[in-house]
Amino acid sequence: MRPQLLCVFSVIFTLLWSVNTLEASAVKRVDEATEVLDEIMSIPEKGIPPSLLRDAKAVAIIPGVIKVGFILGGRHGKGVMIVKDKEGKWGYPFFISFTGGSIGWQIGAQSTDVILIFRTRRSVDGIMKGKFTLGADASVAAGPVGRHAEAGTDIQLKAEILSYSRSRGLFAGVSLEGSALQIDYEANGEFYRPGVSMQEILNKKVPLPPAGLGLIDKLTKYSQM
Repeated sequence: MRPQLLCVFSVIFTLLWSVNTLEASAVKRVDEATEVLDEIMSIPEKGIPPSLLRDAKAVAIIPGVIKVGFILGGRHGKGVMIVKDKEGKWGYPFFISFTGGSIGWQIGAQSTDVILIFRTRRSVDGIMKGKFTLGADASVAAGPVGRHAEAGTDIQLKAEILSYSRSRGLFAGVSLEGSALQIDYEANGEFYRPGVSMQEILNKKVPLPPAGLGLIDKLTKYSQM
C-alpha cells in the first residue's frame, strides 16, 4: 500500500477512535437501541418486515455508527445484540462492537444506525466465539423493507444475515461485507455486574436491568405485528 494511502488510513481510524472514546454508558446504549427500533418500526411501509423478526434467531442494533471516508473508508460503532432462547423468546441483551473498512471513491463523514437480522443458529454461534466477520463467517445481504416485503431474491433467501442501515431519515438494506462484530465484555460487566459471563447472560442467570426489559418488550411487540 502506498505511503499516502497508509497515512489516510491512519487518519480515518484515528478519527473513528477519537469519536468512540466518548462512548455512552451501557444503559444509554440499550436505550438508544430501543429508540432506533421504535423509530424504524413506526413506519410500516419502510420498516423491517415483522415476519423477519418473528423468524429471526437474533437481532443486533448498533446506533450511531460513525463512517469516515477519504478514498479509504472506515466505520465503527457499539451496540447491543439479543438472541432468542430455545423456546423462541427474546433473551437478555449483550454488548457488541462493530468495525469495518472499504476502498473506493468516498469522502466525508456520517452517522448511521445499523440493524442486523440473524436468520440461522450457525451465524449466532459464530459471534459467540468472540469475533465474527460479515460475509466471511456468514453470508450477508441487504434486507427488504416494508410490512409485506419478503426476502424475495435468491441472494436474500440464501443469506444468513440481513443488514439494514438508516441515515438522515432514510432506511434501507445495505451491504456490510467485511465488517466485524466483537463481543464487548467490558460493557457487559458495566450493565450487569463485573465478571459476568456470556453463559450467565444467555441463560438469564443474572438480574436484568430495566433498560434491558424495555428492549425485550419492544422486540416482542414488533415480532407479533
